[in-house]
Amino acid sequence: MNARVFWIFGVLQSVSLGVILFLVLRSLNAISGASAIGVDTRVVLSVVFPLFSLLVEYAIYAKR
Repeated sequence: MNARVFWIFGVLQSVSLGVILFLVLRSLNAISGASAIGVDTRVVLSVVFPLFSLLVEYAIYAKR
């Protein structure tokens, strides 16, 4: 049961972190007026960072 709860909330946390990160990076481009970070870089950062965070949290959780 605890592993199921971890995966449910871990995935929700990672998805929300990715969306927030994507929106923050998009707003930085809107503020600067020029394309500071490309769309492909925003997508990669918005996927890789939350995925890495989820893997680290799972490694800590599985160690218990």
